[in-house]
Amino acid sequence: MKQNKSIIISITSDIGEQLAYDWKSKGDKIVGTYRTKENNFKNLEKNNIDLQYLDLLDKNSIKKSINYMSENYYDWDKLVLCPATQDPIGRFENTKFDDWEESIILNFTSQMRILHELLPYRNKMIIPTVIFFAGGGTNNATLNYSAYTISKIATIKITELLDAEMDDVKFIIYGPGWVKTKIHQSTLDTPLNSEDNYQTTIDKLNGDECTPMQDIIDSINWGINSKKEIIGGRNISVVFDDWGTDKLEKELKKNQNMYKLRRNGNEWKK
Repeated sequence: MKQNKSIIISITSDIGEQLAYDWKSKGDKIVGTYRTKENNFKNLEKNNIDLQYLDLLDKNSIKKSINYMSENYYDWDKLVLCPATQDPIGRFENTKFDDWEESIILNFTSQMRILHELLPYRNKMIIPTVIFFAGGGTNNATLNYSAYTISKIATIKITELLDAEMDDVKFIIYGPGWVKTKIHQSTLDTPLNSEDNYQTTIDKLNGDECTPMQDIIDSINWGINSKKEIIGGRNISVVFDDWGTDKLEKELKKNQNMYKLRRNGNEWKK
């Protein structure tokens, strides 16, 4: 029986790390990328996870990682893209545009480059799964986080586009909600630029409303085990959607627009 092969870009993210442990316990062969050797790196190293350096802002670094993964993880089954940064935080006109552009590259463009280069090496005997992560901004204007938000909106749409273009790959994007992870440190480090979200972040992280990590892992595994025609191209909210139920699966199969990026108000006519 073929061993599942999983690639986790930014495996040292908190979600990436926990996915790695869950899938390794199930027998997956796993490779993950890191940029800095933080605590998560040391824990993963102790668990004998294959770790490869990757700088998403360096095309040569990306090429080197792709070469390694294409050779050692040929016919991969799962690809997860976890990288994210909220920087630069602040009103668009007050941010340095180079920093803003760099955020788009890290949060979106470089991830698309990696996906584009790895797709030819997917397992073509099954329908492999590609997992992205969404953020806020789909239903409102998230002030002071424009680069991060626009990157996530673009990722939501590319999930739908790619799933429609490719019959033999399943693309899903997950909105994990508020999770106690390192991404919030940028907000905590810039209280003036974060404005109201600074206190909101403190309250959320100190409260009991954050999404349990196990819920995120379970919802992702549910998506991987679901049929493409049901889950493919969707933006799944771990917190608000009734994932894992027959009732939701029936509704998703019936409604092709559900949990996708759409314009609001089309039903109104002057």
